[in-house]
Amino acid sequence: MFTGIVQRVGTVRSVEMTGDDLVLVIEADDFEVPRRAGDSIAVNGVCLTLLDDDDDLRFDVSVETLSRTLIRGYRPGLPVNLEPALTLATPLGGHLVSGHVDGVATISGRSPSERSTVFAFSAPREFARFIAVKGSVALDGISLTVNTVRDTEREVDFEVNIVPHTLAHTNLGTLGIGESVHLEVDLVARYLNRIHEQDDT
Repeated sequence: MFTGIVQRVGTVRSVEMTGDDLVLVIEADDFEVPRRAGDSIAVNGVCLTLLDDDDDLRFDVSVETLSRTLIRGYRPGLPVNLEPALTLATPLGGHLVSGHVDGVATISGRSPSERSTVFAFSAPREFARFIAVKGSVALDGISLTVNTVRDTEREVDFEVNIVPHTLAHTNLGTLGIGESVHLEVDLVARYLNRIHEQDDT
């Protein structure tokens, strides 16, 4: 479990295919949290298991994870958001994030607004039921509040405000229109939807 508060931005060092799976290696010299093999770390919002306690972060990425995320397309030099797993002593500054990615959202707009930056995203229509004004979403592992929502026939469009600190300390500052991020919907919305589905049967 995570909070969606990014601790550091690391850099992809290598992506090595091993059959159908993949080994992802991330350089993160300043990621100074205690860590050991078997720990969970969110990489751009994807919960991955650390292989060892070397200076670089090494992860096995299964074919299931590859099928639901953007990791297969990662290349050396790509900046990625990092967050260690939540502990009972960790301040819950964002919202509860599982690290289980639901899908992908694409940046459809980016514009200044006072001191912040407004990012517009589009996601498949199937996620519309989970995204609400003033609700929470995790985008590449960043806990964010939704400002506006508009449903179309094929998509759900929504906007978030990114304050200067978040822009400077996550990968969002490097992303432009047309690029994609991992989307995780709010846990409460996910379970409420499931309960509603069962009530309708």
